[in-house]
Amino acid sequence: MVGAPLAPYAAHPKNSLGRRFPEPEAPTRTAYQRDRDRIIHSTAFRRLVYKTQVFLNHEGDLFRTRMTHSLEVAQLGRSIARPLGLNEDLVEAIALAHDLGHTPFGHAGQDALNACMRDLSGRKAGDEDIAGFEHNLQSLRVVDALEERYPSFDGLNLTFETREGILKHCSLASARQLVRQDETGVAMRFIDGGSPTLEAQLCNLADEIAYNAHDIDDGVRSGLLSWEQLQEVPLFDRYRFQALKSHPNLAGRRLLFESIRLMLSDQVYDVIDHTRQALADAGVNHVEEVRAHRVLVAFSAPMARESAQLKRFLFQNLYRHPQVQETADRAQRIVRELFAAYLAQPEERGVRGDAGNARAVADYIAGMTDRFAIREHARLFGNSLFP
Repeated sequence: MVGAPLAPYAAHPKNSLGRRFPEPEAPTRTAYQRDRDRIIHSTAFRRLVYKTQVFLNHEGDLFRTRMTHSLEVAQLGRSIARPLGLNEDLVEAIALAHDLGHTPFGHAGQDALNACMRDLSGRKAGDEDIAGFEHNLQSLRVVDALEERYPSFDGLNLTFETREGILKHCSLASARQLVRQDETGVAMRFIDGGSPTLEAQLCNLADEIAYNAHDIDDGVRSGLLSWEQLQEVPLFDRYRFQALKSHPNLAGRRLLFESIRLMLSDQVYDVIDHTRQALADAGVNHVEEVRAHRVLVAFSAPMARESAQLKRFLFQNLYRHPQVQETADRAQRIVRELFAAYLAQPEERGVRGDAGNARAVADYIAGMTDRFAIREHARLFGNSLFP
């Protein structure tokens, strides 16, 4: 298999920590290429095309969805991985899978489902204590258990390294629970303070770069963000100025696209340069040395400050915009009422698991697309909260 040569600190598929259920190697693909292909062909991946990023699917055909977001993360990740000598296939697999467990209606749906589960604190959810809902944990649950494609095992049976990258956040309590249930130790780093592969670190940062950039685009497209507001954000306004310096007559969407393109390019180059220096300073030469070190894939300090400032701007002016909040309130009502209905009347849901099992209800709702959740709510309650 021809590809860019891997650096010694990259994740080499031949040295993978393996799969939960042993399988013969594929004759034409590496282990990580096989992971990527299994993810692309999964049911959960196809559902991402109708799951909210910021704007609901019915609000416009050109807004990002979880699918297009995941593709953009993969593209950015590969652009950074290659010059650093990292494993592009592993980066792509993690990027495409990182949101598989996300609920309908984006973070509003996640927050509502988390609250529903936490309201049941002290009860059992299947084989485990109820401990809320978090989409990173759910993404791992999707690839480990919920996908039903293969005759010999549940889930997709992905490699340890892909599963590790999917689980990018985890509370200490959840990590301890996972370690008790999962013999591979995929959550152990949240207990012992270790780091994941550089490829996993890269996907975490590429996720941030992607959503900051495309949320600017979607925010302007929706009319909720104005050019005047964006000119108050130094990170964006610097590239708007550069675009106008090169193309004085540029305006409208072409100016927006060019400003975002320049910003993305500079952020990619910043990560590459800073990470290359951090790797040299750390002197790591093997993935196990990476695991024993602090996170190495990062922005430079100035870029990190400006990126954080942009994130705060988007939080205040887009994610907390009254129009977005009004939509989020209706979405959360749908999730809460569906959860209560399915828990009280298990026959209303076509999902495996014991009757009244809260975790099975959460699995079912988390797997819904936006439009399916809206239709289900209208079917059960007789009115549609969205047109």
